[in-house]
Amino acid sequence: MPTVYFGSAKQRKLTASDTLPAKLDLILDRLKIRERVSKKVVAIKMHLGGNVGYSTIHPVFVRKVVQAVKDGGGKPFVTDTSGACLTAPNRGYTTETLGCPIYPVGGPGEKNFKTISRPFKNIAEWRLGEVLLEADFLINFAHVKGHPSCGFGALFKNLALGAMMGKTRGDIHDTQHFDPYFFPDKLAALPGNGRAIEQIMAACPHEALIRDKDNPRLLHLHFDNCNQCKRCEAVAGGALKISPVNFAAFIEANAIAVRIVLDHFPDGNAVFLSLANQLTPVCDCFGFTGPSILPDVGVFGGDDIVATEQAMLDEVGKCRLIAENVPEVMEVQPGAGHPFQQLHGPFKDPYLVTEYGEKLGLGSREYELVDVTAGSAGQFMPPITAAGL
Repeated sequence: MPTVYFGSAKQRKLTASDTLPAKLDLILDRLKIRERVSKKVVAIKMHLGGNVGYSTIHPVFVRKVVQAVKDGGGKPFVTDTSGACLTAPNRGYTTETLGCPIYPVGGPGEKNFKTISRPFKNIAEWRLGEVLLEADFLINFAHVKGHPSCGFGALFKNLALGAMMGKTRGDIHDTQHFDPYFFPDKLAALPGNGRAIEQIMAACPHEALIRDKDNPRLLHLHFDNCNQCKRCEAVAGGALKISPVNFAAFIEANAIAVRIVLDHFPDGNAVFLSLANQLTPVCDCFGFTGPSILPDVGVFGGDDIVATEQAMLDEVGKCRLIAENVPEVMEVQPGAGHPFQQLHGPFKDPYLVTEYGEKLGLGSREYELVDVTAGSAGQFMPPITAAGL
């Protein structure tokens, strides 16, 4: 059973040694990073954010990882998409602050990529950034947050979207439209003197439905906006179906993309770190930061991406949404399941990605969670749960 190391965001003492950066150090020690990277080129895959976002992983944490690699005789570099790398200095990410270079995963113009053929729905081929492939060892360092396409983003999404070129990232999002969800032949039976499409659109309080730009007689669903309340379906008379298969397609595509990436880092040459703090409602690529919608949980690390993601989801799942911080345009569904589902809808099940990952042979959903501060002075206090309040 894989081990996942965990450092809680909770403090027992008002000392630097009881904070998340120090607990990250302990996780890096447990993972034996220094011993594993000697004379290796090490890619540290992050999400560097965009515009005025300030909730991505702080350089203090990144520098800890970079220094551990250097201490072990490795040669680290940080990598992300070209757009994020280009503007990274605006958010405090520079060679000076991180201690290593920052390289776009596919080069500045995304022209350096390897093409992999693996058909899935609308995707015929996948374009994987070749800069990533220059590394001998991969550290996937992800920030945990909500995400409107799949409920949340962390380890899987950091690689699935961040390691691929723009064409493939677009194709991954388009998998949601592969299976039909609009059936115009059923419109004729609806009342409204030919205004049935407008009535269906008007039923959505989240502006998720628009007329298709190529064929105005069809409806286009913005899956990011949709929280599966099904108000539209209630008036559509069968002309529109909000189905789990469309949402699951994006999530499965993420798992396949990760399988493609990790095929290039066999034999234990990859580790996975996720930082669950400043958990905002949407992805860091939105380019802004809002109030946290969940409390800080902690930092996780492991050699198994499935187990590490699963452990993080389980710990976050023990928390309650901070209702007063949820943006007014979002509609919380208390009975939808995991907090990320309550925020983004029941069909955006965060556990689907670990299920798909396990089926693809990427790891195990069973794990042993080890608190890296266990045995130190004081009693370890787990994250506050809904039942404990």
